[in-house]
Amino acid sequence: MKISDIDLESWSAVQGLVTPIKTKKRYKQMLELVESIFDRVGQSKTHPMLPILETISILIEDYEDKELKLPKTSPIAVIEYLMQEHGLNQSELPEIGSQSVVSDVLKSKRKLNLRQIKALAKRFNLTVDTFV
Repeated sequence: MKISDIDLESWSAVQGLVTPIKTKKRYKQMLELVESIFDRVGQSKTHPMLPILETISILIEDYEDKELKLPKTSPIAVIEYLMQEHGLNQSELPEIGSQSVVSDVLKSKRKLNLRQIKALAKRFNLTVDTFV
C-alpha cells in the first residue's frame, strides 16, 4: 500500500489514537480502548483492527516503561508478597528448598542461587531479575 492509497477519512478517524501517551488520563482511556478493540478482535489473526490494536499496545507499553516504573524491591519482599498473595507457607516453596532453607532465605541467612531464582521466576511467571 502506498501513502497515496490511504483513505483520508479513515485516517482522520484514528489519527488521534496514534500519538504518544503523556497523561494518566490518556493512559486509562487507551487501556479502555485496547480492551474494547480486543473484545472485537478476539483470537483472530486477520481482523482489520489488529494493526491498530498492536500500535496502541506499543504506545501503552512505552508510557508504562517511562511513567509506571515499579520501585526496586528486595527478593525477600517479593517472596513474602507472593506467599501472601497465593496463600503459601514456607513448605510450599519447593523451588527454594525445604522449609528450613526457605526460612533461612527469608531471614537473610542465605541468598537465592540461580537455580532457585529461575524456578521461582518460572512458577510465578516473572522475570529472573525480579529475584535478583
